[in-house]
Amino acid sequence: MTGASRGVGRAVAAAFAAHGDRVAIHHRDSADLAASLLACLPGEGHAVVRADLADPDATAAMVDAAAEALGGIDVLVNNAGQAYPHPIDGVSYEQWQQTWARTLAVNLTGPANVTFCAVRHMLARPADAPPGRIVNVGSRGAYRGEPGQPAYGAAKAGLHAMGQSLAVALAPHGIAVTTVAPGYVLEDASNASYKTPRGEQHAAQSPFNRVARPEEVAAAVLWLADPAAEWASGAVLDLNGASHLR
Repeated sequence: MTGASRGVGRAVAAAFAAHGDRVAIHHRDSADLAASLLACLPGEGHAVVRADLADPDATAAMVDAAAEALGGIDVLVNNAGQAYPHPIDGVSYEQWQQTWARTLAVNLTGPANVTFCAVRHMLARPADAPPGRIVNVGSRGAYRGEPGQPAYGAAKAGLHAMGQSLAVALAPHGIAVTTVAPGYVLEDASNASYKTPRGEQHAAQSPFNRVARPEEVAAAVLWLADPAAEWASGAVLDLNGASHLR
């Protein structure tokens, strides 16, 4: 899974390992966090892989390395993502262009490339292999809006749409594609240094008066990756504690 060293990705990797699965932990520049996660996962056969998802060649090599380490790919979780502030009334035209390009590369084109490469491995699996699963981690911001970082909201909306398109395209191959759309998620020791602390104003957006725990997102991803969840293919599951309804 991509972006597995921190936050939600870390929780998802731990959930799959606890379920008895082997996990490839992808990171871009957090080798220490990836190594610490690898050391504490239950089971054997896990691996760490690295790539900047904005680099198509590095992305392809990373997916191949993950498939080799795991003996194939049954499930892909596209979790990696990054938001870069760029309010339209607060940046230059040059900054605006640069931020849009980087945001789309990391949050949309990168996952698209990871998916393309992973699907090639899924299609090459033996006929008796488990059905393939792809779970994308989108965002509530695709619907609620991201006024301070509009490229992020647009990229996540594109990720949702890509998942639905591929759900139709890949169903004949027995591959189900789903997306989760979390709202605010509690920062933890692995991502507190680059996340805005979730304060009372964030908690107050939900009638539960709190934000999500990473483990709650992980539980949803784990279920959607299960063979029993095939009929959810094409769905975008809101995980925002009723903070935004559509």
